[in-house]
Amino acid sequence: MKNNVLWGAILCLIAAISWGAMFPVANHAFHHIDPFYFTIFRYVFVTIILIVWLLWKEGKQAFHFEGKGWYLWFFGTMAFTVYNLLIFWGQDLLGNPGTMVASIMESLMPMISIVIVWMLVRQRPHAFTLFCVFIGFIGASLVVTKGDFGAFFTAKNDIIPSLFIFIAVVGWVVYTMGGGRFSKDGWSALRYSALSCLLGTATAVVVVFGVTLSGYVSFPTVETMIITSPHIAFMVIFPGVIALVGWNYGVSVITPLNGLLFLNFVPVTTLVIQIFQGAGITVYDYIGTIFIIISLLSNNIFHRLLEKRREPKEKFKGRLLET
Repeated sequence: MKNNVLWGAILCLIAAISWGAMFPVANHAFHHIDPFYFTIFRYVFVTIILIVWLLWKEGKQAFHFEGKGWYLWFFGTMAFTVYNLLIFWGQDLLGNPGTMVASIMESLMPMISIVIVWMLVRQRPHAFTLFCVFIGFIGASLVVTKGDFGAFFTAKNDIIPSLFIFIAVVGWVVYTMGGGRFSKDGWSALRYSALSCLLGTATAVVVVFGVTLSGYVSFPTVETMIITSPHIAFMVIFPGVIALVGWNYGVSVITPLNGLLFLNFVPVTTLVIQIFQGAGITVYDYIGTIFIIISLLSNNIFHRLLEKRREPKEKFKGRLLET
């Protein structure tokens, strides 16, 4: 059991670091290739790997949708079309600052999920959790606006890409919630990942084909493919296959509450890589990242304390029922 917990923690750490590294890698690739075909090439390979893996591990029967085809398509589209296309498109439109903006938005996923659940279930979170959400929002705002709120909201070129990134992150949160639904039905993380990736990537291919016909982007040249092949290889192996399946498995072992702690490594990894790359990092990037980390840690610790308080009460109730 201890080995499983350790392995789960390692996978969550690798996933978080991979997600933090993918934005600087993508930013470098965007000097040569557009975000649309960058995403398509990446996830076509990821889909092939996951399909072969699923066939080898669970057999042909795992490819039956069991009446859940529309749900798989919807959640897959949220992740592999909405999230992947919009987050990299928004990052590319913002230029170099988009790297930190995308990373910070990524780390806000737990806070965004809290708000979404509140809206859907109508169950108001604890006041302290809402305070942490507010602190996280301030941190994200500092990174996005670089401290100049007035100039940001008058600059349409910054608002729209930032909105794309936010919508993308919401799409991934919805996809993650869908994973919980399929997990309750006995689906493995690999099966959900592979089939949703297949349907979502197919939708993304259709979208990119339409964008190509419109003339907004063009099919990459052979030279472009050769130059960006190391970037795509990294995105396929680490943020793609390992992070996607590893995170789902890791969280199932160490619990979502513990897994959320590892999301602190997303903006930290991005920040460290950008420093080594010599990118322009502002004081607002540092402060905003610290705010995000504090909000995640505080909310995590708070819920741990709540669980410890509930455990004795539940044990006491159990003893009363036994007697």
